[in-house]
Amino acid sequence: MAEKSLLTKESMDFLEKYLNNAAPTGYEWTGQELWMDYLKPYVDEFITDTYGTAVGVINPDAKYKVVIEGHADEIAWYVNYISDDGLIYVVRNGGSDHQIAPSKVVNIHTKNGIVKGVFGWPAIHTRNRAKEQAPKPDNIFIDCGCKTKEEVENLGVHVGCVITYPDEFHILNGDKFVCRALDNRMGGFMIAEVARLLKENKKELPFGLYIVNAVQEEIGLRGAEMIAHTIKPNAAIVTDVTHDTTTPMIEKKTAGHMEIGAGPVIAYAPAVQQKLRDLITETAEDKKIPFQRSALSRATGTDTDAFAYSNGGVASALISLPLRYMHTTVEMVHKDDVENVIKLIYETLLKIEDGETFSYFK
Repeated sequence: MAEKSLLTKESMDFLEKYLNNAAPTGYEWTGQELWMDYLKPYVDEFITDTYGTAVGVINPDAKYKVVIEGHADEIAWYVNYISDDGLIYVVRNGGSDHQIAPSKVVNIHTKNGIVKGVFGWPAIHTRNRAKEQAPKPDNIFIDCGCKTKEEVENLGVHVGCVITYPDEFHILNGDKFVCRALDNRMGGFMIAEVARLLKENKKELPFGLYIVNAVQEEIGLRGAEMIAHTIKPNAAIVTDVTHDTTTPMIEKKTAGHMEIGAGPVIAYAPAVQQKLRDLITETAEDKKIPFQRSALSRATGTDTDAFAYSNGGVASALISLPLRYMHTTVEMVHKDDVENVIKLIYETLLKIEDGETFSYFK
C-alpha cells in the first residue's frame, strides 16, 4: 500500500498560489504576506524587518534559538534604457539568464499595474548565419507594442521598473513540480510545512524556533545577513535548491552526482558545522530518509554562509532540494524530495536539545 502523502490539499493550494505570485528580489512583500497568512495558525508570533524578511516564531520566550530558513526572492530584470523607437533594454536583478530570454513573455511591474511585453528576437529567416549573434545582456530587448519612448512611458514604464516572467505552476507525470521561482520559493514552502507538522503532531520543542523566509538572497545573501543579527540564533538549518547533474551538458567530475528523486542533498563545506551536519545525517539514516551528499568548495553560495559567519559564528547546516534547470522558467523538482526535505528538517529538530553547543571540544 502506498504511503500517504505528507502534502495536503491545503498545502498544495498554498504552494500553487505562492509560486504563481511574483516576488522578485527587492519586491518580496506580496509573497511574504501570502506566506505569513498560511503560517499564522502554526506559530506564536511574527518578526519582520525593514527590507521584508519574515519570521514565524514558536516559543519566542526561549533563550536558546534555532533557525530553519529558506529565501523568498526570485530572479528578475530591471528596465535600464528605453530607446527612441520604444524598445526596452534591461539589466539583471539577480542571476537572470540572458540566453533563455528571447521569445519569452514578460510582466513589467508599474505603479499602474502589469504591462505585458515580449523579449523579441530576429526571425531565423532574417539572420546572417555568418555573422549570427547569440543572445547577450546588451542585445536582448523587450517589445511592448509601442512605436516611441513616449508611448512606453505613457504605459507607466520607466527606468527601474522590475520585470518578471509569468510562467505558472504545473505538475509533470504526477510527481514533478515545474515553475519559475522554485529557487527558492520551495524553501519557504518546506519550512512552513515543518511548522505545520510540529503543530498538528503536538510537538513541544525545548527551544525557540525561528522559521525564516529571507529576502535578497539572489544578490548576495543580504536578507539572511540582516536577520541573523536580529535573531542571534544558536543554530541554523538552511534549505535551498541545488543542481540535478544528470541532464546533458553537465560535467559530474566537477559538479558531482545529484539527481531529483534520490533524496535531499546534505552539504559538506567549511561553513557547514560538522556536528550539526552529522546530526542531520544520523537522523536521515535513523528515520530511513534517502539522502545524497555534496561537497562545496569554500562557500556554499546560499544563506548558510550568512548565518554561519554571523554573531561570532553560528552552527549552520545546509539541506538542499535537487532541481533541474535552475534560473530558467521551467525549474523542476520531485515531489518525493520535497516531502523528504520536510521530514528531515522536522525529525532533526526533534533531536536538538536545549542549550546544545555543537562544540568540537569537551
